[in-house]
Amino acid sequence: MENTKAEGFNCKACGKFVTLENCGTRNRNHCPHCLSSVHLDNIPGDRASDCGGIMEPISIYVRNDGEWAIIHRCKKCGELKQNRIAADDNEYLLVSLACKPLANPPFPLSMLSRNI
Repeated sequence: MENTKAEGFNCKACGKFVTLENCGTRNRNHCPHCLSSVHLDNIPGDRASDCGGIMEPISIYVRNDGEWAIIHRCKKCGELKQNRIAADDNEYLLVSLACKPLANPPFPLSMLSRNI
């Protein structure tokens, strides 16, 4: 979903128009509204992937420097990629992704009190 036109593009996942305005970077790698992307690269920036599937946001990764990145999974081929968050990304969706593992733990929460 990297910006190819100076004016922007329509998101292939949600259909909203996306611009570079207020994103804090020269390249746009995902939609700030739904956080989805498109599987275009094998190596960042190479545009060599033939897949073209929608990359759905599935989680948040916190880098060593504290910066957040979105983990995307391609709905077509299953490949995982990461993209830095942008200044204008939907904060509600970012926090929802970050909280998802805590909201759905792989064990019953009642087990926590037994281990104290």
